[in-house]
Parts: sequence; structure tokens; C-alpha cells
Amino acid sequence: MYSEKVMDHFTNPRNVGEIEDASAVGTVGNAKCGDIMRIYFDIDENQVIQEVKFKTFGCGAAVATSSMATELVKGKTIYEAMQVTNKAVMEALDGLPPVKVHCSLLAEEAIHAALWDYCQKNGITIDGLEKPKSDIHEDEEDEEEY
Repeated sequence: MYSEKVMDHFTNPRNVGEIEDASAVGTVGNAKCGDIMRIYFDIDENQVIQEVKFKTFGCGAAVATSSMATELVKGKTIYEAMQVTNKAVMEALDGLPPVKVHCSLLAEEAIHAALWDYCQKNGITIDGLEKPKSDIHEDEEDEEEY
């Protein structure tokens, strides 16, 4: 059901924890499944994500997508991190079962929420970045849209 990469990132998640005095923090949730993801960025003066950590309350797929998302944004500029999509997270994990696709969306939204926090704190704008939703299912009718 799950790929080897999903199982590896679930059983050996990378970058778990918190960053004290983080440059940015993004928290998102999914009311339908109960998953909550918080991601922390330490961003340097060149707007490069030097360190990234996460804490996720959720299923194995939520943990795996969180872990992979941190790997995908680490070392990237904030603008490059903006380009990390849920599809990129799924591809890096060699896919997810259809009922778990929402976990990859949660990872993408957590990245965007942290980027939003950074932009608000620093008075900058990233094209295409919108204020995060409190629940990733706001304005959506069901998961089949993914």
C-alpha cells in the first residue's frame, strides 16, 4: 500500500523537532482527518532556509510527507521553497494512496504558512503566496477534487 520511501520517512522521519527563535513558523490542520502540521524555518540573511524542523500530529502518511517536505525545502531560497508542491512531495515519496493525497497537500500548505509568516515579519512579498487557511479544506467540498 505504501512505498518504501513513505515507510522510511514514517519510521525514520528527518528534521523532527522545533527551532527556538525560528525565522518562520507555519501551522496548518485538516479538520476532516485531524492531522496538524507545524513547520519551523531558520532563514539566513540571503533568504535561504538553513534549518527546518517539523512536528506533526497525524497518520503515518502525514509524518512521511512532513519529513519529505523538510528535505525538499532545506537549503532552498524562500522563492524556491514556494515552488515545492504537494505533487513534488508525493513524487519524492514514490506516490501515496489516493486516500492519503491530502497529507501531501497539508505539507505544501505548511510550507506556505511558514513562508507567509516570514514575509509578514519581514515586510516582503512572494508572488503567488496567499494568506494561509486555518483548515486546508476551507472552500472545498471533498477530497476527490485532489
